[in-house]
Amino acid sequence: MDGNMEEVLAPLRLAVKEQGDLVRQMKQEGAPDVDVTRAVAELKARKRTLEAKELAMQPKDDIDRTKMEDTLKRRFFYDQAFAIYGGVSGLYDFGPVGCALKNNILQTWRQHFIQEEQILEIDCTMLTPESVLKTSGHVDKFADYMVKDVKNGECFRADHLLKAHLQKLMSDKKCTAEKKAEMENVITQLDNYTQQELTDLFGDYKVKSPTTGNDLTPPISFNLMFQTSIGPGGNMPGYLRPETAQGIFLNFKRLLEFNQGKLPFAAAQIGNSFRNEISPRSGLIRVREFTMAEIEHFVDPVEKVHPKFPNVADLEIILYSSKAQTSGQSAQIMRLGDAVEQGVINNSVLGYFIGRIYLYLTKVGVAKDKLRFRQHMDNEMAHYACDCWDAETKTSYGWIEIVGCADRSCYDLKCHARATKVPLVAEKPLKEPISFTFVNVVQFEPNKGAIGKAYKKDAKLAMEYLSVCEECFITEQEQLLNETGEFTIETEGKSFKLTKDMVSIKRFQKTLHVEEVVPNVIEPSFGIGRIMYTIFEHTFHVREGDEQRTYFSFPATVAPYKCSVLPLSQNQEFVPFVRELSEAMTKNGVSHKVDDSSGSIGRRYARTDEIGVAFGITIDFDTVNKTPHTATLRDRDSMRQIRAEVSELPVIIRDLANGTLTWAEVESKYPIFEGQETSKKDTVEE
Repeated sequence: MDGNMEEVLAPLRLAVKEQGDLVRQMKQEGAPDVDVTRAVAELKARKRTLEAKELAMQPKDDIDRTKMEDTLKRRFFYDQAFAIYGGVSGLYDFGPVGCALKNNILQTWRQHFIQEEQILEIDCTMLTPESVLKTSGHVDKFADYMVKDVKNGECFRADHLLKAHLQKLMSDKKCTAEKKAEMENVITQLDNYTQQELTDLFGDYKVKSPTTGNDLTPPISFNLMFQTSIGPGGNMPGYLRPETAQGIFLNFKRLLEFNQGKLPFAAAQIGNSFRNEISPRSGLIRVREFTMAEIEHFVDPVEKVHPKFPNVADLEIILYSSKAQTSGQSAQIMRLGDAVEQGVINNSVLGYFIGRIYLYLTKVGVAKDKLRFRQHMDNEMAHYACDCWDAETKTSYGWIEIVGCADRSCYDLKCHARATKVPLVAEKPLKEPISFTFVNVVQFEPNKGAIGKAYKKDAKLAMEYLSVCEECFITEQEQLLNETGEFTIETEGKSFKLTKDMVSIKRFQKTLHVEEVVPNVIEPSFGIGRIMYTIFEHTFHVREGDEQRTYFSFPATVAPYKCSVLPLSQNQEFVPFVRELSEAMTKNGVSHKVDDSSGSIGRRYARTDEIGVAFGITIDFDTVNKTPHTATLRDRDSMRQIRAEVSELPVIIRDLANGTLTWAEVESKYPIFEGQETSKKDTVEE
């Protein structure tokens, strides 16, 4: 790193390290949660300041986002949905080129993961009953605070609006240092404020609507799921799913049976999910309907070792560990095998998927030098997660998350098992029966008489619930029972308060012939729209010497069309060759586009380059006049051309698109095209 740059960053790195050390010390000393939360918020703020400064000081990418977005819109890769009605923010329609690109990205994903890893693919409904999402925690926790313009009803996300308002006040030259420090402190705590505290802050700082200047309503909690009712009676509330994962968890039992009851195995699903974002922005990055591709890899918690990890162990990947983040260090290139061996990555199963994700993303067009894997810090991870890494890409919007890869432990399966009373477990055969000398089995012992007397006909619900609870939950409730003399359970919409005379805890030893295992889950989750946007930015170029000629250098694997077929002119002698090539490429599964319009060949090349067509065949008078019949094949990125027999071209392009052949190999085998040797006049004379 440049010495001057490091000189500027050094004090910011030190500030992050000091705060990180303070947070660790407070946790070790058992400081009050409110103080730890405040210290963590300050750590995050310092980390953001460091990252923003580091990003700002790096060499600027030559991406012209305005020009790129103009190309995407003009060539109808995608556009705002319902545009002729004024459009709806956060919703997009993909045109022919965008649709083909997206399908190729998904097809490559299927080949790379589902086929190569022999993953079980399922397709679940997008409509989800409320009870399922209540169990998963989405109904209660999947929310943001929102404020509304009191006159026109325009909505704003409260924390984003407050931050923007404070930054505007801080930029005023009349703002005192004391007031600025106060507002900076508010910004660092934004993630931690309660609804009432946000209401007070909006009043204290006199926040108005940024578009009209009107007053705003107090902040209210807004659930980000789209609510609906299933059936005409409206008696079954439901939601459009906010993620695809829950469908896989609910089908775990069937999938395990399909896999002959064996662990490990993985299931995958590709489909749309929905989040009713308050302020969707940044094009495809934050939208209300989006395509996800998710894998749930179920593994024995004591056997988190992947047999194929050596295949990816030598990959050199940019890793931004939790330790580096809290110490003010930069992301480092690290060998994946070393990261697992040194404990930077929790286990080799997680490490294997990080390696496979890296290979997939670089295969579809993400630039290696603009891709990193950032580890979640302890305070970012859900309480049930063991380790979590995000694949992040550098774009004109900064670093954005495009894939999450989490070790979710066994949380989801346990939650759904408890709610449904269906054991979601795998059986592991034991070589010989085991009798544990220590306490092995813990279960509730309900007093049926006392519960029956208190809850009458609903008593059965409570007892069924108690019969399927796992050890961790029972131990937690036992502690409550000892401390307060009671605990409460909820099932099927009913609440039951249970006291010491209604339930006790029983412990005993048990001889097992098979061991029941609740699998842990490694979950790679891909945001396809975000991956597409990253590919757009990382492959967009302007031709040297011609600012008006832009093109996308999509890898041939995912290019919307693998090849264009361009007759040199509208001469009818070219038509049979165009037809022959088109039919042959269709038989070889090569997507292609025929452009026999009247424009010059250079202009038509430019049109196909603009939508990322990987290769171009030109039929000229040498094709007609000479035998064997040949045509030129042009590479989009280098603009170099070779000449080959017409009958060979479809197979060459198929192999180039499949990645089994490189352009360098093609150039070494076939003559470079310098210019056609015959013309229309020669044909007439013959």
